[in-house]
Amino acid sequence: MSRSRIKMRYLREILRLRFESKLSIRKISHCTRASVGTIQGLLATAQQQSLCWPLPETLSDDQALARCFYPEADTAISKRLEQPDWPEVHHELKRKGMTRQLLWEEYHAKYPNRSYCYAQYCVHYKKWLATQKRSMRQIHKAGEKCFIDYSGQTMPIIHGRTGEIKQAQIFVAVLGASGYTFACASWSQRLPDWLDAHVKMFEFFGGVPELLVPDNLKSAVTKACRYDPDKNVSYQQLASHYQVAVLPARPYKPKDKSKAELAVQMVQRWILARLRHQQFFSLAALNQRISDLLIDFNQRPFKQQTGCRASLFKQLDQPELKPLPLHPWQYRDVKRVKIHPDYHVQYQKHFYSVPHHLVGEKLELHAGQNLIELYLHNQLVASHARQLTPGTTILAMHMPERHCQHQYWNQETILANALKLGAHVQLWMQERFTEKQHPEQAYRIWLGVLNLGKKYPPHRLDKSCELALKKHLNRLENLRSMLKNCRDQLPEQDELDYQLPQQHLNIRGPDSFH
Repeated sequence: MSRSRIKMRYLREILRLRFESKLSIRKISHCTRASVGTIQGLLATAQQQSLCWPLPETLSDDQALARCFYPEADTAISKRLEQPDWPEVHHELKRKGMTRQLLWEEYHAKYPNRSYCYAQYCVHYKKWLATQKRSMRQIHKAGEKCFIDYSGQTMPIIHGRTGEIKQAQIFVAVLGASGYTFACASWSQRLPDWLDAHVKMFEFFGGVPELLVPDNLKSAVTKACRYDPDKNVSYQQLASHYQVAVLPARPYKPKDKSKAELAVQMVQRWILARLRHQQFFSLAALNQRISDLLIDFNQRPFKQQTGCRASLFKQLDQPELKPLPLHPWQYRDVKRVKIHPDYHVQYQKHFYSVPHHLVGEKLELHAGQNLIELYLHNQLVASHARQLTPGTTILAMHMPERHCQHQYWNQETILANALKLGAHVQLWMQERFTEKQHPEQAYRIWLGVLNLGKKYPPHRLDKSCELALKKHLNRLENLRSMLKNCRDQLPEQDELDYQLPQQHLNIRGPDSFH
């Protein structure tokens, strides 16, 4: 039968009185009110464990000391339950595939009679977890921040002719100090709709705050980062136009934009819920109803303070907002493009020229409503009127000199230049224009003739064309072969008479055949 367990502070006192003060067992019993048998058992255990006073640091903890003197305690029922190592539990739960059930089973196996049941284990873990969280109260200055988000709830719009239903996205923005709220519907959360909603938002507020705090959607942030996210180029242009800074909320940190989360919830309850029984056949009609209900929502009185969102806006945010620019921002599509070897870049099936010496470079293309602009290292290198149909727009200043000359080629110009090389060159080129289906095909051959003219003198080229005309040779390769093999320099030979004589000693007559 195991001895009764005493408190650890009494156990330490017994050991101190015995090993340090050298008291007898009976005097120790009188001092600690422990029985002589209990003291004898404890001292025997201490002797087996080779313990002395002071105790080693490994036994400074009550649980460690209890396990040393009462190793059988976990097999006996006890009212004192063993507390799990909650930080270790929290760390283990971060492992992939780990569950609370598994951790509880391991804990229960270690302390079978002194462990919580699974339900209490989970309750105590949640209580411990709640003590680890810290939340800083947000204080918003007037005119400083505008929080932006999209509502998860959408609104259906019915196509008037086909009856097709398309879901409209709801854009929500709220000023930090007053809670003054703006909302509008758009077809999507893509970049053009996202930026257009911002323009409407600034017009609604009648001014510009210091900071925009959007979510990390793709239209705002191209690469999310907790500390330094990469913002979309078009979004940066809008911010630059309105002289406002952009500070995206950190990923997985909803409290960074808690104002926006609350505003979305309020818009869903007080605006979208009221529209649930109405049908809309256009985006404009839906936005008109949202605009009407926004006025009522912003003028609803607060429950726990005086005034409303509209009155607080006039009192706090409106005086601190920066004025709007003279002209509203217009959307420009921004893309990275590479210059083709023909010194053109492509945008929506149309090709635009750039200076030829930039071939191979990567440019930033800004496509506005009426203008295409191309930038290299933030410097404008080319601009064109935007074309909405497939084709090519080229400026002569962007072309190499020889390409610029080629642009103005025609049959008359080429034949006149061919005559300068020789009359037979002109005649040979005239035949090429006649036989080709399109003049551009003859232009290519003329380029080849010019190339031969750089390697050989004009009189040799003219002689080769004369020979080619006589022998009906119409390929550029024939001219190149004659010049290479110097056939144009061989003396002309009369055609030989290859007709054999009718009478010859070796010719047998008809008598030789039967």
